[in-house]
Amino acid sequence: MTTGFERIAAMEYPGRLIVLGRTPSGRPAALYAVTGRSPSSQARALVRQGSGIWTKPTDEDVLKTGNPELLVYPAALFFAGGIAVSNGRQTEDCAGRAVPGETSGEFLVRALSGWEYEPDAPIYTPRISGCLRAEGGAAFHIVRRAEDGAASRFVYDLPLDPGRGRMIATYAGPNRTPLPTWDGPPTEVELRADDPEGLAGALYDALAPVPGSADFRVAAAAAVAGDDGYGSVAAAIVNRHERKD
Repeated sequence: MTTGFERIAAMEYPGRLIVLGRTPSGRPAALYAVTGRSPSSQARALVRQGSGIWTKPTDEDVLKTGNPELLVYPAALFFAGGIAVSNGRQTEDCAGRAVPGETSGEFLVRALSGWEYEPDAPIYTPRISGCLRAEGGAAFHIVRRAEDGAASRFVYDLPLDPGRGRMIATYAGPNRTPLPTWDGPPTEVELRADDPEGLAGALYDALAPVPGSADFRVAAAAAVAGDDGYGSVAAAIVNRHERKD
């Protein structure tokens, strides 16, 4: 039986990933997942806080062995006009006010013009961001390090078809050192549940390791717009440290 997330399941180590799309009934949905190789990356959970979902430490001392500036951030923010999601503190800028008539892609280019890739040499993790908006549709924005050290920016305006989604990640999938970063356009996936619990659970399960491999999962989350559009957003989270399996 297929899950719709086979391409995600084939990635040994995606880092952090974002999915934007619509549920089978047509509701806008944003999914986010965190995987980690280091103890500091693993010492985190996703929590619902205010109008959004944040990464929070499960062990402050272990988290401090890494870079808290890159590990603790709002992963998703819900606002009157949509949902913003990213792998860093740039999420707040993704939830800013758009100019009338501006597409989501145009908005992200403007809102994220001051952000660069993460300063975690030698990987230089890309900053990946996305937004769903009542006006302007959906879009992804990626900031990658070019060979000369400059910040290369890529933007993708996305179709929003029922039961379909698009995915980007920070890493290409192989578990190597240094990690190969994501270098392509968004990948198509299927969304087979209407509820955030079903979506978050399916995403978390898709990230399970093959037998004999390390389990890099940290957490997965899903947010789905309500019947009134973005006036209400339902969210669900699956944290590895809370699971018994």
